[in-house]
Amino acid sequence: MTPPTIENVRAAAERIRGVVVRTPLLRNGALDEATGARVWVKAENLQRGGAFKMRGATNAILALAPDVRSRGVIAFSSGNHAIAVSTAAKLFGVRATIVMPADAPRIKLETVRGNGATVVTFDRVKDSREAIGARLSAETGASLIKPFDDPFVIAGQGTVGLEIAEELSPDFAFVPASGGGLAAGVALGLPKAAIIAVEPKAHDDIARTLASGAIQRNAPGIRSICDGLLSESMGELPYAIARERFAAAVGVDDEAVRRAMKFAFRNLKLVLEPSGAAGLAAVLEGGMELGGKTVALVASGGNVDAETFAAAIA
Repeated sequence: MTPPTIENVRAAAERIRGVVVRTPLLRNGALDEATGARVWVKAENLQRGGAFKMRGATNAILALAPDVRSRGVIAFSSGNHAIAVSTAAKLFGVRATIVMPADAPRIKLETVRGNGATVVTFDRVKDSREAIGARLSAETGASLIKPFDDPFVIAGQGTVGLEIAEELSPDFAFVPASGGGLAAGVALGLPKAAIIAVEPKAHDDIARTLASGAIQRNAPGIRSICDGLLSESMGELPYAIARERFAAAVGVDDEAVRRAMKFAFRNLKLVLEPSGAAGLAAVLEGGMELGGKTVALVASGGNVDAETFAAAIA
């Protein structure tokens, strides 16, 4: 596989048009005042399925030849990619099997099952989701749609950046990152912006990857409230883009994320899941000097359990 290009992102935008939502760019005086910058929030929590993942999943499924698509699809994910693939599969009448961690947020497990997908659970620490997905694909002939290391998924996520670019030209773009598919796609869509990848502070493989020049891995078992940002490492395709385009990686701790969720609810009237609020947390508390700059941040998802959200805004 080779990394996608801006032409692939434009093709994805045409392919998924009418299926995904063109989400709004929001600006708020409280956020500008808190940062000294002109900050715009790309509200992907308002996307179909509640997260940006719908873009990449839809593009990847629609890119399959009809005879291949008829054999079904398989995905592995802690939640939002699972929801997106199962949602898109339901829309297009495709059979879906989703490999999910047993401790994934309940709302995400229930949503995937509600879409009619078969859920196969695994232990995050003991099992390899990649191995399970590959085995199921080999056994059934279904196509494996990876959450980030797939050129069609990256191109689909890149439509977030393409939409931002049609409305403003930011100096910085803060993007939650784990496997790097969204951040890499946004980098393609925003070629003039400095891309800041945002990850959990204790799960800092992207920062170490950028510093070392080689993909670094996280030790198993590291926990964070940002369940959607806990991939073992970056994908190879996202890294091929990141090493040329990412300006930095910023870590945020769980308390900063909770404060960002509360800020978004009170000031932006947005419900964000922890992973979806990571970019906002980095803009508010990441230690970067943003005064006078034009900043775009991706609020990447809003699929959060009521208990987790209530605790954050209390």
